[in-house]
Amino acid sequence: MTIARRYTVTGDVQGVGFRWAAQGEAERLGVVGRVRNRTDGAVEVVAQGDRTALDAFAAWLERGPRQARVADVDVEPVDPIEADSFEIQR
Repeated sequence: MTIARRYTVTGDVQGVGFRWAAQGEAERLGVVGRVRNRTDGAVEVVAQGDRTALDAFAAWLERGPRQARVADVDVEPVDPIEADSFEIQR
């Protein structure tokens, strides 16, 4: 069953390659969606896939890439999205 979630990642998560690393991890796990930097310093991710893949992706988001310092990840369910890849938004 495909589900979608929105993750808001806070901490030292901008300017450290977070979006590119998230894209790579999502593609590795077969997750589709998008990632973007927010003006408040957070990174927002909307991801869709099966529960196992999203749970693994969420665990990765809690760590992030090596240079990031993740303080918190807020998760909320969202309606399914129209996506066939994982995109970085500017």
